[in-house]
Amino acid sequence: EFEPDADPAEAFPQSVASGGPTPTGVILWTRVDPDAFDPEVPLAVQVATDPDFEDVIYDGVVVDEERVAAHDHTVKVDLDGRLSPDTEYHYRFIYDGVASRPGRCQTLPRPGDRVDSVKFAVLTCQNYLNGYFPALHYVAQEDVDFIVHLGDFIYESDDGHFKGIGSYEYEGRELSLPSGHDRVWDLTDYRYLHRTYRTDRFLQEALESHTLIAGWDDHEMVNDIYWDHRTDAPAGDHPKSDDPDFMTDLVADAMHAWWEFMPARAEYDPSGDSLQDRFELWRSVEFGDLLTLAMTDERLFRDPPREAIPTPDNVGPHREPPGRTMLGERQREWLIDTITGSEALWTAWADEVLTMPFRLGSGPLSVYPVQGGWDGYTRERQRVTEAIAAADVDNYVSVTGDMHCYIAGYQQTAYPGRVTGGEGVAQGERIGVEFMTPATTSLNAAEALHLTRGLRGRVTEPLVSKLVTGMNPHIEFFDSHNWGYSTLEFTREECTYVGYAVDKTVDSPDANREVLTAYRVPEGVVNLEDVTDEYRGEG
Repeated sequence: EFEPDADPAEAFPQSVASGGPTPTGVILWTRVDPDAFDPEVPLAVQVATDPDFEDVIYDGVVVDEERVAAHDHTVKVDLDGRLSPDTEYHYRFIYDGVASRPGRCQTLPRPGDRVDSVKFAVLTCQNYLNGYFPALHYVAQEDVDFIVHLGDFIYESDDGHFKGIGSYEYEGRELSLPSGHDRVWDLTDYRYLHRTYRTDRFLQEALESHTLIAGWDDHEMVNDIYWDHRTDAPAGDHPKSDDPDFMTDLVADAMHAWWEFMPARAEYDPSGDSLQDRFELWRSVEFGDLLTLAMTDERLFRDPPREAIPTPDNVGPHREPPGRTMLGERQREWLIDTITGSEALWTAWADEVLTMPFRLGSGPLSVYPVQGGWDGYTRERQRVTEAIAAADVDNYVSVTGDMHCYIAGYQQTAYPGRVTGGEGVAQGERIGVEFMTPATTSLNAAEALHLTRGLRGRVTEPLVSKLVTGMNPHIEFFDSHNWGYSTLEFTREECTYVGYAVDKTVDSPDANREVLTAYRVPEGVVNLEDVTDEYRGEG
């Protein structure tokens, strides 16, 4: 029982979320306010088939109070095995007479069942310090089945390290890490960031409305994180990166906080011998006979980056030292087996970073500046590409983030330029398409160059897009001037990507939204059809 007029935030300041869908369940998540927490008071959860909770099909009570307190008062209830396939449910938590805001969750269809459509909102790169989240208000209102989050859910700084010089200041977005440092230092800092991000009303709306399929990228841990084989420890952009013991403990804390705050179905054993043994984030999600979605971990196993701005002498698999990896051998072979062995109509790879080459310049003056993406790991990219091409995989799509841009382009077996071995190389065989979802708020190239507002933005936006697509013939669309989200829908006839631009400078549900671009890919044909005009009326 609860008081209908009680403020849900009194007991549940981070509201609720669901994630980790299976055909027979989801993981429900909430956090109880520590000031309201009483070990003698039970926490209840209800699941119903209707939004008014007249048909309650599950009633449960969380009884492990010590465990709740030990995990920053976060709670996860795994309903796997208790729900019906391909069904929408409504849920809420109740604590000491206070009910949470209700959430909506969705289970998966059974493997092999005929499915006619599935639609995702795709998100990435939501820097709390670099803008407001009205894009997530629009995501909450979208008619989608699930949210796919590609990572950078939080940023590990309270001092604007990942903002441009002279960036716009956002009132009410201040942060102060408990450790007193301006970069994360321990578990307390990571928990603080997760808690604070989850108080954003628009982020809460999105997670209340749709079930989450979550990945991660680097900022959940440390910017540009990689595995240093010399020290057998993680390293990256952090003041203590040269201290292997500190970095091992820090990343262990980051993983632990992520696990506490994300309703994700990932294998986690905090007692594992090494960090790489503790967490298995990569997994596949099946949507009946329609779609196989492969999620990968592209941070915990990656080798150190190459030069930030490579020269013509060190780009391309013919120049890269052998043995370098982003995925690690076991994950790479799993990914190849998953993509080439899928029996679904569509196969998608939720690839955290840009897969296709991204080239600036021409001829011997070309550079490939996105070395954190697959341009820095070209031998392994080529191995995955060749395996997909050899298996003749139909209807293959990669969906990426990290680069803070909108991109639509083709995955190919070869591309002109030194990234594949020489200027004389022709455009290779098209094996699939790639769509990049934009940053929610994070610094993009245009903002870094102060090109996003006013006349300069209107002039440079089409100019930059034309230059990038001209240098990269496999890229059909490019935009680095906007922020927002995308939707990705798969049906038996087509795959459709829609990129939405949302004004991040306004902390309002009425922030301007517009359809920036839209592409359709027919089933059985590797061809990007520009259908932007069909969707422009939605904005």
